[in-house]
Amino acid sequence: MITDQVRGYFGFERIPFDRSLAVSQLFASASHNEASARIGYAIATRGLAAITGETGAGKTVAVRAATACLDASRYQVIYLPNPQVGARGIHHAVVTALGGVPRFHHATLIPQAAAALAAETAERGRLPVLLVDEAHLLSHDQLEAIRMLTNSDLDSASPLAAVLTGQPQLRQNMKLGVLAALDQRITVRYAMQPMTLEETTGYLRHHTRLAGRSDTLFSDDAAAFIHHTARGYPRAVGRLAAAALIATYATRKTIADETAARAAAAEVSDQ
Repeated sequence: MITDQVRGYFGFERIPFDRSLAVSQLFASASHNEASARIGYAIATRGLAAITGETGAGKTVAVRAATACLDASRYQVIYLPNPQVGARGIHHAVVTALGGVPRFHHATLIPQAAAALAAETAERGRLPVLLVDEAHLLSHDQLEAIRMLTNSDLDSASPLAAVLTGQPQLRQNMKLGVLAALDQRITVRYAMQPMTLEETTGYLRHHTRLAGRSDTLFSDDAAAFIHHTARGYPRAVGRLAAAALIATYATRKTIADETAARAAAAEVSDQ
């Protein structure tokens, strides 16, 4: 983590590579834009989206970007960050998010969740949007529960839009025969790709500029090393870049070079 001493040394106005940025400040790679657009389409069409990617590929960031502009008077977001709550936990989250008091028995909770979804649109004019993070951890029962939630009006329309984000294992899980009915309901599929070297260089410049430095702080060889070591995945790029700045500060240099980037990689790999 970058300390106040390091921030002062480089003249940063804020900590660079901070993950708590506003949506408007996020760096948008081509894959990020594509994922956000597809998520937006799934929501607009009451579809079911499956967005996959390796850890740190930016799936959650893409969801944030796609949902940040949703009108609260027209959409009600239901966010499930931890899917390891069982099928009952999904129905419980839906009812709670829509202002209800979940019933104790799952057998009565299931129709309560379905009724709450229908009422949200019919009575309040808002489309529920279910966002499930780490969806590769969902059990078969949970995935089937999500499929059943999309049933309405004799299968002619869905009472909600749903976005499942997870690691590539999610795609494999969907292909299992027992989940064929759910797989057929997916209207949007997208596998997020890592950044290109050009995008990684842009990512580094973008974040240091947000921190208050408009000049170049990473040499070309440092940027290339960080890119290849992180395999172009934004989260890993950010961690290595922050560590490289600390290594640069330790040697009292002004620009993070390949030596600093290699020191950063060694430090991060030991954590």
